Amino acid sequence: MRRKDREVTDLIKIENIISRCTCCRIGFHDDGEVYIVPLSFGYEAKGDTYIFYFHGAKEGRKIDLIKKNPIVGFEMDTNYALNEADLACGYSARFQSIIGNGVISIVSEIEEKKLGLSLLMEHNTGKQNWNFDEKMVNAATVFKLEVTKMSCKEHE
Repeated sequence: MRRKDREVTDLIKIENIISRCTCCRIGFHDDGEVYIVPLSFGYEAKGDTYIFYFHGAKEGRKIDLIKKNPIVGFEMDTNYALNEADLACGYSARFQSIIGNGVISIVSEIEEKKLGLSLLMEHNTGKQNWNFDEKMVNAATVFKLEVTKMSCKEHE
């Protein structure tokens, strides 16, 4: 990271920033193009390791790309505000952001699918203890992003 003065390394602060993000943008490589998809997510942290869960349709470009090349980049951000100034070059922005890389895969095991859906619902609603019947779980495609590299940055 070029601006070390803006780097966040404290795991508690990183967790707090992720918890306030509402969208994770995943970047897929697609034959010379980058395909970026904004997604709702849920996650679990194990120390400094993160797994992000998503859900979506059973078919389409995203699913094809997951199967074709599971190495992806991701970005999420929160707390954006414009810092105004008298001169154009004095303007800046306040923000907190997370970027990284990881391996994305389709979840096939029913219990992990339920876990992923539960984490997604908890992150987006603040509520826990969701019940998913097997028909509902089988109808959903759940995929996970296992983070291999991540950095966090903030500017106040």
